[in-house]
Parts: sequence; structure tokens; C-alpha cells
Amino acid sequence: MTEERPRLSAQEMIERLEPSLSPGRRLRAVTALVAGLAGAVFVAALWWSEPGPLPGRTHLAFALFTVFCLAWTGYGGWLLTRRVPLFATDRVIAASIGLAASLATTAVLAAAAVQRGAGLVLALAVGGLFVAAALVLAVRAHARRAALLRRVRELTGGQQE
Repeated sequence: MTEERPRLSAQEMIERLEPSLSPGRRLRAVTALVAGLAGAVFVAALWWSEPGPLPGRTHLAFALFTVFCLAWTGYGGWLLTRRVPLFATDRVIAASIGLAASLATTAVLAAAAVQRGAGLVLALAVGGLFVAAALVLAVRAHARRAALLRRVRELTGGQQE
């Protein structure tokens, strides 16, 4: 005697492709939210508590670090509020934040190295490693999203995205 399996609808199959928010993804979202908020508060407090006038590049660095921390805070909050399958949109956004942060940090480090007259090669080498890693993650995130969206189109006949 064979047991008949229940048939899944296209929507149920899509939800199994990528659940709305798994426990691991929820933990990553909370971590991004808390770490981003803590980082923003720490950097802003450090910035505000610096005595005397600061050079322009120092203000720029503090502002950039604060903005990137706030971006991670916003990302974590956004991710926690999602109740629908994201189809790797969260990965694309996280990779974009990481790539932007690594590019901007590399630029600030290179500018500081040029102004000091030393260490430019080291700054570009270290920054280049971070940019390369972020770029690899961004390419992988876009590829994963494209694969999931192709599968959704196959399951729904192109009706949903």
C-alpha cells in the first residue's frame, strides 16, 4: 500500500524556496540592528567628545563610520519587519552596504596616507582586500537572487516576482 503525499501549491513551493525569516536570519537581523546601533552611538559619542577642532578628514571619517553604522541599523530593522520571502534581497542589500563601506574606508585611508606622505601602498593593499571580499559577496548575492527569481518564474509561470 502506497501512501499519497499531499501536493504543494506553487505558493507553498515558493515559500519553501526561501522562508520569510528563519531563526538564523532573524538572529543576523538582530545582530545587525544592535551592532549598528551600538556602533553609531559609540562613533558619535567619540566624535562629539573629541577636544578642540578636528581636521576635515577626521570629520569625514567619523561621519562615514556613523552613516555606515546607521545603515546596518536600518538594514537590521528592515529585515526584522519583513514577513514575505525576500528571495535573497537581504543578501544583496547587505553586500551593497559592505561594498560601499569598504570602498569609502579605502578612499579615506588612502587620502590620509597621501596627506601623511607614507603608507599609501599598504592602505591600498589592505583596502583592496576588503573591497575584493565585499565584491565577491555582492556577486554571489546577486547570483543567488537571480537563481531564486528564475525558480519563482518557473513555478508560477512568470506571474510573480
